[in-house]
Amino acid sequence: MEQIKILYEDKHIVICVKPQNILSQQDGKGSPDMVKALGEMTGADVKVVHRLDFGVGGVMVYAKSDIAASRLSECVRNKSFEKEYYAIVMGRPEEDFGVYKDLLFKDSSKNKTYVVDRMRKGVKEASLEYKVIDAKETEKGDMSLVWIKLHTGRTHQIRVQFASRRTPLYGDGKYGSKTSDKKTALWSYRLTFLHPITKKIISFSDIPDDSFPWNVFDFSDNRL
Repeated sequence: MEQIKILYEDKHIVICVKPQNILSQQDGKGSPDMVKALGEMTGADVKVVHRLDFGVGGVMVYAKSDIAASRLSECVRNKSFEKEYYAIVMGRPEEDFGVYKDLLFKDSSKNKTYVVDRMRKGVKEASLEYKVIDAKETEKGDMSLVWIKLHTGRTHQIRVQFASRRTPLYGDGKYGSKTSDKKTALWSYRLTFLHPITKKIISFSDIPDDSFPWNVFDFSDNRL
């Protein structure tokens, strides 16, 4: 497993960059995971606060103390934990910026989330805002680089909300991309939150590596 990039560390938290195709936490099957890798690197009993899907990479924070874990988890619950992403979608959204609001139902037996048209048991509201940063024609088809800010944190939320509008994420065969890849083109770009102990607002960001399809776009010119 590749070395984990550490962006910040103190005795209460560690902010790192999760590679794609590694689990955010243990699955009980002995697969490589971030908790074990960070524990070996820091010598701490790191605790999960939030998660990224297996094929998704980017900035994450883990707690190194019980009090940090509790306070960060509370930030996530009260929506003061800001998450921003980059995604590459096939095609182009109808509008260059906007808000997507949907009702989502997670089918746990299939580990898949669906957009539904009415509220019922197991259905949750989902919301995100987005902005199209750039669009390109490629040999794989038209692609758009999109900035996303989550308002809610539902399972597979970004993936299913864009797929339901016929702009699936590149490589996300589970949600309709014809260019199936083990690495979904979704990246946790920036986290902003209150440090659980100092109470100061901290923000850390990281851009995807220079591999396809990310290298189709120029990240040196941040147009957010």
